[in-house]
Amino acid sequence: MNEQQQLEAYPALHDIEGQVIQPGHADYDTLRTVFYGGIDRYPILIIRAANTADVVRVVTLARESGLELAIRSGGHSVAGHGTSDGGIVLDLRDMNRLDIDAEARTAWAETGLTAGEYTVAAAEHGLATGFGDIGSVGLGGITLGGGVGFLSRKYGLTIDHLLALELVTADGQVLQVDAENHPDLFWALRGGGGNFGVVTRFKYQLHPVDEIMGGTLVLPATVDTVAGFVAASEAAPEELSIIFNVMPAPPMPFIPKEHHGQMIIYGSFVYVGDIKTGEQAIAPFRSLAEPINDMLKPMRYIEMYEDIEEGYHPKAVSHTMFIDHFDQSLAETVIERLSQSPVSFCAVQLRVLGGAIARVAPDATAYAHRDAKIMVNIAAFFDTDEDKPQSKAWVDTVAAALQQTHTGAYVNFMSGGGSDQINRAYPPETLARLQQVKAHYDPDNLFHMNYNIQPASQPVS
Repeated sequence: MNEQQQLEAYPALHDIEGQVIQPGHADYDTLRTVFYGGIDRYPILIIRAANTADVVRVVTLARESGLELAIRSGGHSVAGHGTSDGGIVLDLRDMNRLDIDAEARTAWAETGLTAGEYTVAAAEHGLATGFGDIGSVGLGGITLGGGVGFLSRKYGLTIDHLLALELVTADGQVLQVDAENHPDLFWALRGGGGNFGVVTRFKYQLHPVDEIMGGTLVLPATVDTVAGFVAASEAAPEELSIIFNVMPAPPMPFIPKEHHGQMIIYGSFVYVGDIKTGEQAIAPFRSLAEPINDMLKPMRYIEMYEDIEEGYHPKAVSHTMFIDHFDQSLAETVIERLSQSPVSFCAVQLRVLGGAIARVAPDATAYAHRDAKIMVNIAAFFDTDEDKPQSKAWVDTVAAALQQTHTGAYVNFMSGGGSDQINRAYPPETLARLQQVKAHYDPDNLFHMNYNIQPASQPVS
């Protein structure tokens, strides 16, 4: 179908103020591509919305035409939810306005902004909102799923900074949502993902974050250092958030050649507070072993967001989970499984949680895993589709070896679909409440390109 035929088939496209892109357009292949490799889908339309009115038009078009609707903010969904085969992609990247009120420490941000763009702009005022750990992620996905990142132990999840939002519902209404207006929806949107509509703007709280003690520390990975790293993370003050990977050392320029392929701990640190106190908080990690590379220093917070090479689209199988404790036995398991891995590259990432995350009641938001102690992310990368089954088998084996009593998972890091995944993301009472909200605002499940919450069969009016 050429452009003229598209316009004739869907007259509403005439009213779109943004850009309508279809197969054959020079930018089509670039725009249909999402961050993760191995996701090769062909939407019939890609619409780059210019404003909220365009979002309403696209939602209405999808509802009336029956075409599948995928929402793209940054395109980082592990499952590829930001694109569609034969449907419509609503691409929000051009909706990137940011209005900062430095005195009130609040910001209204359109959903097409990335975490990096927002953080750079906020840094001009010595302020920040906590997102994740990669600057290229879109605000939409990371916020609606919860938002675990560099400031989480100090200030909480991204949803804990969320004050209000603007949402386009399945029937084309534009709602202003906050704790006073549509409180049930506000609760659901803080962790329930894109199930309830298209968010066009978020209002965030900003916090004073400028110079930090942070950066990266690379240590040799042994049973003692890995177990010690977790123990030191658990004992650290909540001003310190750490994300660290245990993995074979890649051939990166800051890692000496003799360590390439050897097991390392690659830790990313952010201490928010007095620099000297931050030095003291980091000291136990430096003392675990002679560092392979120590890049910890006083720095601007924005420096933590590393640039990702343009065109980088990794192919990986992953599994996310929570565990209750970590000891030398588990450290031995991690080292052993990584050392014996048959895949080309793999990693086990650990994040000690707690702090401000845990001070929010489990039922206060749809993100209910406030009591989770440690997040574990297991990943195996592959080059060709033939390698994928082997990677998945390895990931599944490691996950089974590390599984403890906590059966939950962080929805933003999940990589598969199905009811079993939804049950991991949301405990029964949380899921039941989400289904009621879904039935009220999206009874026909128009917004299903996500970790889908089915509408309750008997909604509460």
